[in-house]
Amino acid sequence: MANVQAVSAVGTRYWTVPIVRAALALVPAAAITFNANHSAEFGLFAFGAFALLSGLAVGVLSRRTLADPRDRSLFLVQGSVGVTAGTIALVFHGGGLGFFLYLVTVWAAVTGFAELYSGIRARRRDPGERDWMLVGALTAVLALVFLLLPPNAVVSVGLFGAYLVLLGVYLVIAGLSLKWATPAARVDPAPPNDSDTL
Repeated sequence: MANVQAVSAVGTRYWTVPIVRAALALVPAAAITFNANHSAEFGLFAFGAFALLSGLAVGVLSRRTLADPRDRSLFLVQGSVGVTAGTIALVFHGGGLGFFLYLVTVWAAVTGFAELYSGIRARRRDPGERDWMLVGALTAVLALVFLLLPPNAVVSVGLFGAYLVLLGVYLVIAGLSLKWATPAARVDPAPPNDSDTL
């Protein structure tokens, strides 16, 4: 019974987190889209602001809305990585294209795989698990693309902007879906397995 109540509480309060994350992604996405300057310096500014603010949002809001302490810990790590990467990008915004590609790749790999793992671990237990898996996979793919991408500032910053657009639109849909989900959809019909109680 306690597990059902915890899942329901997450479903009713957690929807605000993806909405806030969506807003924080769509603002720099618009800045990149409508700005002709796609230099590495501009990319570092855009990435830095996004990573710093979204890291803070993920860390603080997830702590207040997630019932499972392991989920909170994973998202706190994810938020800390975002804050660290964002701060580094803003302080060293003149680092050039190689630095931009390296920083975004490391950030996307760590946060993407952490969120993907959170979603896989929470399967059939948490209403946000599917969204965590898809967002984590999308972010991990960004890391792979940046790793294999030929060095070109216009293409790299443009692809980061496209990632932010996809992320923002998906998170709006995810947040509203959680908000409008029926109570039955928020409750896990499957009994908790032994790994959930450890």
